[in-house]
Amino acid sequence: MRVMVFQMRHFLVPEDLSAHEIETIFAIAQDLEAKYEAGIRDALFPGRVLALVFEKQSLRTRVSFQTAMVHLGGDSLFLGADTGFASSRESTDDFGRVLSEYVDCIACRSKSHATIEQLAAVSSVPVINALSDYSHPCQALADCYTLRRRIGRLAELSFAFVGDGNNMARSLAVTCGLLGMRFVLAAPEAYQFDPAFLTHLKNLLPDAQVEQMTDPVAAVADAAAVYTDVWASMGQEAERETRRVAFEPYRVDEALMAHCPGAVFMHCLPARRGEEVTDAVIDGPQSVVVTQAANRMHLQKGLLAWLLGHR
Repeated sequence: MRVMVFQMRHFLVPEDLSAHEIETIFAIAQDLEAKYEAGIRDALFPGRVLALVFEKQSLRTRVSFQTAMVHLGGDSLFLGADTGFASSRESTDDFGRVLSEYVDCIACRSKSHATIEQLAAVSSVPVINALSDYSHPCQALADCYTLRRRIGRLAELSFAFVGDGNNMARSLAVTCGLLGMRFVLAAPEAYQFDPAFLTHLKNLLPDAQVEQMTDPVAAVADAAAVYTDVWASMGQEAERETRRVAFEPYRVDEALMAHCPGAVFMHCLPARRGEEVTDAVIDGPQSVVVTQAANRMHLQKGLLAWLLGHR
């Protein structure tokens, strides 16, 4: 068993970090980003290995993590369905205990959040949630990092999410609460946050400004960022038509963005163009979606560096 010279931590949901720790990760990410722009790859962790255990398809998450680890001087292994993860081949406990003997960190993209929690419970190395049905914490951190880099601050800004109260919305609500931002969800009542999550959020962050409403125009008023996501996520394909009808009034188009001309438009991608967002918006002057995607790499370099002991 290897000896850790720092406190081993997992990152499964945004609230696994304090506001101070998020700010530290932002600072590391910004330092590494500046070096990257100057042509410097700061090889902090030569010989270290990141395992990517993915049950779901991925472009941005997979490539940004793999590239980040290479820039840090290490390497990565992509482990897909052929490894037998979360299957009848072997238990998650056996899989996690053995894998963590080979690698220094694990990023897991799973259909079930409970599976990632179980993997973390038995792993002797840090486990990162690279997306689950409950949370997408790396994306939320990268999104707030993007906003900070663009505006220069986060406290007291208003963040509007127009669409389903899904894993992305939950992650952003918590992250915004931790960093002092107001978060507003605009969605049909049936697709707003469930009571259990709201109770959790209230207990976690009693002073957080989190609001829900059905009016997207009111939600984006005074917003620094307007965010949306697909109306039917992976695993919800059977609900797609029902959701399309319910969310039709929540499409982010030029008319909606005209109510917040100073706001940036954000999307975690991939997008269904013409459904949750129009081409004119996602390709328009307010859009920062490509910068968001690029910042996944920078933020995750900061996160990996912090988790592996560069503090």
